[in-house]
Amino acid sequence: MTSASLEAARELLAEFPVVDGHNDLPWALRKQVRYDLDARDIAVHQNAHLHTDIPRLREGGVGAQYWSVYVRSDLPDAVPATLEQIDCVRQLLARYPADLAPALTAADMESARRDGRIASLMGAEGGHSIADSLGTLRGLYALGVRYMTLTHNDNVAWADSATDEPNVGGLSAFGREVVREMNRLGMLVDLSHVAATTMRDAMDATSAPVVFSHSSSRAVCDHPRNIPDDVLERLPGNGGVAMVTFVPKFVLQAAVDWTAEADENMRAHGFHHLDTTAEAMKVHRAFEERTPRPVATVSTVADHLDHMREVAGIDHLGIGGDYDGTAFTPDGLNDVSGYPNLIAELLDRGWSKPDLAKLTWQNSVRVLGAAEDVARGLQATRSPSNATIEELDGESG
Repeated sequence: MTSASLEAARELLAEFPVVDGHNDLPWALRKQVRYDLDARDIAVHQNAHLHTDIPRLREGGVGAQYWSVYVRSDLPDAVPATLEQIDCVRQLLARYPADLAPALTAADMESARRDGRIASLMGAEGGHSIADSLGTLRGLYALGVRYMTLTHNDNVAWADSATDEPNVGGLSAFGREVVREMNRLGMLVDLSHVAATTMRDAMDATSAPVVFSHSSSRAVCDHPRNIPDDVLERLPGNGGVAMVTFVPKFVLQAAVDWTAEADENMRAHGFHHLDTTAEAMKVHRAFEERTPRPVATVSTVADHLDHMREVAGIDHLGIGGDYDGTAFTPDGLNDVSGYPNLIAELLDRGWSKPDLAKLTWQNSVRVLGAAEDVARGLQATRSPSNATIEELDGESG
């Protein structure tokens, strides 16, 4: 990229900053310091520990962030752990009010942009966070959660994950009811992490636009976490947004193959393959010394966006970096300060400034506003659902 394109990227981001669909800072704070915000003061650079802090968010031109309130799907106490994650975000908002603005609506996002603050929203990552309870779903919405990823890496009883063995063949009857209740609330249905069958079932069931908070193109990199073209082709009819992610093992085919070997090495040493503790990373680094890791770049991510624009159209693209939720990042996108490098690369590829404004800001604000519009209509005609998984899927559900 040229210095002129990088300067142009920064100018564009000053007007139309990035809405990032997924950042795992709350989980990193839980794992590293058990939410001790004095030990990880993000008002100052935390380069040694985190991908994310306020100085680098500012440098990267981030104007809105969906903070993931993720918890692992194998936790026996997923609901209280999710509440702790929500509490962490609330503590961050209270601690840094000059920089982070609480946001629940598209209008709140625009207000934060006018004020020069970073609109802070929340997304729950995985249906295990509601424990098969629509009342719990409503509770998360009341606490500020504005999207829910239907699964994480493992199936839930009512939805199949991209990285687990098929169970219900997509969405069960209760799963479709979850989607309908999310529509009624105004909570975005997030289809990252889910099986392609679940993507299709959810798009059949929804009456509101969907999002993919951090997923890339399966045609460009054949990983089950990515979006097949037939699903991308449905986004214009649905109105949804696919937010490209930067995780090397999802965007670079050589990294997919390397990661399979690295994950097996982790398991052989007694670690979960997603473990990022110091001991686990020591095992990772030793493996990488023996077998050098393939390196993704800004260009790798831009290749995904070029293809996704061709298939879905510019009105249906966004960005979801997955920072602090991945051990490795592409060169040039090392942390949240790197977004200008991606925008500069796209400018060099001929993307127009109006198109880039849609990618960074406008599409993601529009999709939340559209979900709010659908919810207003549904709430006028539909009461909260109290259906249970046993009623809809049977006692074995």
